[in-house]
Amino acid sequence: MSVPKCFRCVQVFFKQTTRHLCSSPRCRTDEDIRRFISENTEVSGEQSLTPEVRLRLFTSNCRFWRERPELWPFDDPYWAIYWPGGQALSRYLLDDPAVCRGKTVLDLGSGCGASAIAATLCGAARVVANDIDTVAAVATHMNYDLNGLQPPICLTHNMIGSRPESFDLILLGDMFYDEALATSLHSWLDRCIQTRGTKVLIGDPGRAQFEEHGIRRLLFPLAHFELPKSVREENYGLTHASVWCYQPEL
Repeated sequence: MSVPKCFRCVQVFFKQTTRHLCSSPRCRTDEDIRRFISENTEVSGEQSLTPEVRLRLFTSNCRFWRERPELWPFDDPYWAIYWPGGQALSRYLLDDPAVCRGKTVLDLGSGCGASAIAATLCGAARVVANDIDTVAAVATHMNYDLNGLQPPICLTHNMIGSRPESFDLILLGDMFYDEALATSLHSWLDRCIQTRGTKVLIGDPGRAQFEEHGIRRLLFPLAHFELPKSVREENYGLTHASVWCYQPEL
């Protein structure tokens, strides 16, 4: 798996020791979490593929880049990184707003909520952001606030494998980082398309777990983006990210 240098640093840093604070966000109110995110992230995004979208992200300017890991109260902050596949997916939507306009959209594995924000900016009729980390839901609300938008519906249960709902469009940015997850996604997406006629868009920077999975042969390329220099440096030399439409053989 190729992960950003910043996240590799954070991941190793956080797992070196046992946390002495409660690791569950349920131990805190949303207001506590909002305050913590506000104090320990930086408003950023200008160096991404979508400079018009503002996000609270984890950067080297943030306290916990170097703070003692046992003081970090939550799980690893996937929600505080703007992953390259999500950047490509968001850029594609913003460049072609008709893809989302008037549609019911699910941003699966929404993280910081950037793709959900892009869908909202493009005029989606309804946007649902789904991430199993409850802190991500709070971060998504905060990022919507940053962009002057009313927050989406945020769901924190695992929707993969659940009964397909009537979404017109499902967005997946950087979700093919694990083979088992990719396989479960493959099966569930097939059911969503077969029963609901859902369109599925995938953003990925070409990770091995994505390129080597069987789903790859069922994808139609829609867009290809060169990643900004800062994003390339953070992602161990990944230079591009692409957007694909999933067209299974049903």
